[in-house]
Amino acid sequence: MTKRILITGKSSYIGNKFIEWIEESNEDFHIDTISVRDNSWKEMNFARYDTILHLAGIAHVSKDPNMEELYYAVNRDLTISLAEKAKKDGVKQFIFMSSIIVYGDGVGADGLITEKTIPKPRDFYGNSKLQAEDGIRPFSDDSFNVAIIRPPMIYGKGSKGNYPKLARLALKLPLFPDYENQRSMIYIDNLSNFIKMIICEEENGLFFPQNEEFVKTSNMVKVICEMHNNKIKFTRICNPLIKFIASRIIYINKIFGNLKYSYELSEYKLKYQIIDFKESIKSTEIGE
Repeated sequence: MTKRILITGKSSYIGNKFIEWIEESNEDFHIDTISVRDNSWKEMNFARYDTILHLAGIAHVSKDPNMEELYYAVNRDLTISLAEKAKKDGVKQFIFMSSIIVYGDGVGADGLITEKTIPKPRDFYGNSKLQAEDGIRPFSDDSFNVAIIRPPMIYGKGSKGNYPKLARLALKLPLFPDYENQRSMIYIDNLSNFIKMIICEEENGLFFPQNEEFVKTSNMVKVICEMHNNKIKFTRICNPLIKFIASRIIYINKIFGNLKYSYELSEYKLKYQIIDFKESIKSTEIGE
């Protein structure tokens, strides 16, 4: 039986990669995409869809106080309105792409997130995502499944954000700190496979997908350089300084800090992590 999916966010990186993934699989999915930049979506009838995959939103972090109202309008209010309409129109499932960012300052020095970790957003980006989650949960019932995904850093060919910045930096530097840290990440194909599974399984609840292994930043830099035959050396001489400033400078903490989901939190009844870390970096940097 064909699954009919509506993706919000025509320019969404996750959405476009998910469509590519489904086109290469044997799943019987029919996927449409819409822009929700104006109110034309309110005139649509969602009844013909089984799942709304809501990916539209403001993804980058901003400290500009003038942007705060827009963040809440797009990331929170729009999400709630779409979920409300989806339920009213008889859609069976609403999937919301949240973020690990909701944990903010709620994570300890070891950076480990477990089921007991309480989200404490540090900015209005994280707070807008968390408030959106809280706003759509009450819609869930026996006929309407609400699935919330909190992915860690997403990377892959053509991705935006911190990964391409670090990759470019790695290929320019002759020397890089060999600093001990662990971070959760998820390769876009692993995430796409996970989304496919929770659609097929008509899932409801909160999910924390990640790659099978934690990532040490210097190891990632090493693999990136290997893919480009770029020579780079590693040193521990800067480690005391990094340890001192990582907790004070957010950008440094994003590179060298610890932020990881416990493996138990990311377990799922089906295996969704089908591409290992080294292969994912190869695909990201030089293609299939």
